[in-house]
Amino acid sequence: MSRKKTLLLGTVILTATGFLTRIIGFFYRIFLSHTIGAREIGIFQLLTPINSLCTALCIGGISTIMSRTIAAKTAVGSRKSGFDVLFIGTGFCVLLSILAAFGVRTFSGFLSAGILGESSCGPLLDIMAYSIPLSTVHTCIIAYYYAQKKTGIPSLSQLLEQIVRVLSSYFVYLIMRNQGIQPDARLTVIGLLAGEGVACLFTLTAITWECSKYKYHFHPNSLDVHPVELFSLSLPLTANRICITLLHSVEAVLIPNRLRLCGLSNNEALSLYGIITGMALPMILFPSAITNSVAVMLLPSVAEDQASGNLANVRRTIEATIKYCLILGIFATGLFCVYGQTIGTLIFRIKDAGVFIQILAFISPFLYLNSTLTSILNGLGKTRLCFYQNIVGLGIRILFVFFAIPAFGIQGYLWGVLASELASSMLNLFFLHRTADFSFDAAECVLKPVISLLIALGISFAVIGILNSFFLFNEVLQLLLAITAMGISYLLPHLPTLFRRVRN
Repeated sequence: MSRKKTLLLGTVILTATGFLTRIIGFFYRIFLSHTIGAREIGIFQLLTPINSLCTALCIGGISTIMSRTIAAKTAVGSRKSGFDVLFIGTGFCVLLSILAAFGVRTFSGFLSAGILGESSCGPLLDIMAYSIPLSTVHTCIIAYYYAQKKTGIPSLSQLLEQIVRVLSSYFVYLIMRNQGIQPDARLTVIGLLAGEGVACLFTLTAITWECSKYKYHFHPNSLDVHPVELFSLSLPLTANRICITLLHSVEAVLIPNRLRLCGLSNNEALSLYGIITGMALPMILFPSAITNSVAVMLLPSVAEDQASGNLANVRRTIEATIKYCLILGIFATGLFCVYGQTIGTLIFRIKDAGVFIQILAFISPFLYLNSTLTSILNGLGKTRLCFYQNIVGLGIRILFVFFAIPAFGIQGYLWGVLASELASSMLNLFFLHRTADFSFDAAECVLKPVISLLIALGISFAVIGILNSFFLFNEVLQLLLAITAMGISYLLPHLPTLFRRVRN
């Protein structure tokens, strides 16, 4: 199979799995919003900074370097070296993850009350700590398969993790209800732990079979890759990830705190934080299953093109990435801007969720662009430039959190998110243009999608009008049919170009 077909097939598999996983997660969030409420979702979301920091410390830079190195070694036919990289990197990451888990459990009280500002997070951190080594093993093995452009195992593990997570949370909910206990955020953390455990077991089984298939045995005395070389390459990237994660953590911890300064109670601040991070943002990120899949597949492919000196192919990749990310982003902007409030109110039964979805709709093109362009920059080895644009973007958001929230409430934060994503996109485009000197067709990338969007919106309004006239279906089904008609009519003008590109 050609490299282009492998890339396309891998992207399709990851996208299909990503959508299925997000659909399951979508219903999971509806379940959580109806059972534990926005406040408990907000408390669970407060754990994210600690979890993300542990991930950055344990696997942040090493997993990316592992993926790039394994891809490069496999390209020249050295499969043994690829396995060596996997086991050296995984061993080191697991050691760090055990230390991190021990640290989280030991200092959970201080982290919850002193850092997160919410003492009820302590017991949740104790449970979450056990998931850190499991997640580390899972992520390292997945990095190997992505480097090999094998997406079956990563896709299945992602799906298994989500299914087990949701089912475990539901069983815990039933147990709590039967025992007369008010369901709370504990069920989400137990679900997280169960999902990571199953994903870890599944990927360990897969890589064991892979090693036996190629008759690989790890021998410390006959390594094709020196551990010091691997770790030295990963150190700058790990430092970047830690720095960026710390800034993310500062942002996450500051938001509820600054919301209290504008007159909200602690419960109101946590509820608002839960609505944004647990409902509105995941809805905006739903279409990014496509761009995230592309980003995962692009990193090793771009690394191979650069290694072979094929800059023309890198330029074509960048141009196509920009075009299709903007096509998707413009559609998402129109969809969430027009129907966001209805979606939030009907699905989550919370009016604020719909308002936030509408406001955040405008970040969609920049959000989808950033994930893929950052992956291309990483594939080209421009990790320092990725670090710069991340620092600028996060710095803007923190400034808005610190100064705009007390003055304008949560609206100030949403403005900050938009400004941050816009600045990051501009920097990514600037850095890539200096590196690969690509071209940008505004008519194909912006004008044509905007015209298609306006036509598609008109068709969706017509569909709703017809259904209302004949009193067909309830409001939810009408919305689904209108969005389906909008999506089909929007995509039709772009399909011929896409099919030609796939054939070529």
